[in-house]
Amino acid sequence: MMIKPFDLFIIGGGINGTGIARDAAGRGLSVFVCEQGDLAEFTSSASTKLIHGGLRYLEYYDFRLVREALLERERVLEIAPHIVGPLRFVLPHDGGLRPAWMIRIGLFLYDHLACRKTLPGTETIHLRQSPIGLPLQDRLDTGFLYSDCWVDDARLVVLNAMDARERGAEIHTRTRLISARRESGLWYATIEDVASGAQREICARMVINTGGPWVSEVLQDRLHVATTKHVRLVKGSHIVVPKLYDGAHAFLFQNPDNRIVFAIPYEDKFTLIGTTDDPYDGPLGKVEISPEEVTYLCESISRYFKQKVVPGDVTWTFSGVRPLYDDAAANASAVTRDYVLDIESKPGEPPLMSVFGGKITTFRRLAEHAFEKLAPFIPGIKPSWTASSPLPGGDIADGNFERFLGDVGVKWPFLPQDAARRMAHAYGTRITSIVGSATTWGDLGQDFGAGLTQAEVDYLIREEWARTTEDILWRRSKLGLHLSETGAAALSQYLRDRA
Repeated sequence: MMIKPFDLFIIGGGINGTGIARDAAGRGLSVFVCEQGDLAEFTSSASTKLIHGGLRYLEYYDFRLVREALLERERVLEIAPHIVGPLRFVLPHDGGLRPAWMIRIGLFLYDHLACRKTLPGTETIHLRQSPIGLPLQDRLDTGFLYSDCWVDDARLVVLNAMDARERGAEIHTRTRLISARRESGLWYATIEDVASGAQREICARMVINTGGPWVSEVLQDRLHVATTKHVRLVKGSHIVVPKLYDGAHAFLFQNPDNRIVFAIPYEDKFTLIGTTDDPYDGPLGKVEISPEEVTYLCESISRYFKQKVVPGDVTWTFSGVRPLYDDAAANASAVTRDYVLDIESKPGEPPLMSVFGGKITTFRRLAEHAFEKLAPFIPGIKPSWTASSPLPGGDIADGNFERFLGDVGVKWPFLPQDAARRMAHAYGTRITSIVGSATTWGDLGQDFGAGLTQAEVDYLIREEWARTTEDILWRRSKLGLHLSETGAAALSQYLRDRA
């Protein structure tokens, strides 16, 4: 029987794969996404949770990337105001490191490389005279205040996948690519359901390899294509500790080794600290922080805060491998965060595009660039459209989240305040699909604790590809930081009973 070909077969369900799938589906292309694990299970859920221009990239004269990221920062804030929000950063001046004049010039460029619509510009502050400086050591007198944005990275991936599916794409998680070959002007791919081992074949007019850390392995071992372009694997690890300071601002600290470390308010009760930048050559499936990285991050933060941070304070850790394009830089921290889109195709053969590198901030523009390069292979391709179209749940009036949250409280007054805020952030206007016509908390079914109910779990399974306790507690939410062991066990039992 003849198999109907898809226009695109996308390998990888991280931010780049789902971003390209969304863009393609909105242009009327038929799309099949194959992800070996859960959406955002690997690199895309292990970021520093920021949508930012990359202030430190200015030191490496990466002006194009910084400008693009600054422009995208405002766009992503507009299309996803529920999972992206403004965040002010404090950069204390440490006299023994970069001089103040260099920081001022860098921040001036950061403010002016791209137009800012909503985010405030840079200010100089006197740390000893400001409440912001209270948690910092007394030796720090001057600081700089600038703007970027926070993001729920894993949810950004899921929302792109949801939008792609609603526009006609097929999204298949826990589905492994076994091999693919070119034949009669098409790609034929054998895929396998990870749980059952069942295999089937699909075909497509072109393949896009967004395998992230696996991009080179996919090329060589699954697609059997030789390439001269490679990724350089760099591990980034983070620690989460009990809240170190009051306030909604974050800190950016300079280290003597020229690296930077962030301290960011996280999940109300915690501070997120990261990241490391270490070359990596270990297994890609399970990446864990090392004791040396924990010590490094604790010591880095303790250089600035009055309150010392020690490994025993660490509540949670996460690590990921960044698949940076290998530009032969000697230092892992200096490797470009820019992306390279490589098309491999001979006359009469279906094309293959591989994505090397990239950062979460520029995912939408990366997808646009991909279709600019693929345009010769797609006659009559429709124009780009994603810059102003909200992601699912992001259609909040004027992007005013606090007003939207107030409306949620009025419509469902029985929702606990913490749960209402968390769910409004996570789902935006899609919260209606969970709470619906409920008039009491009990109407939402089994209560697992920490504001998680059966209605929300069912929604995550039905609409967001969640299958496991980890999917729900650590990617669709961060309730793993708040839920008791008893609640987590009850959730696991519910999922087993429901399967």
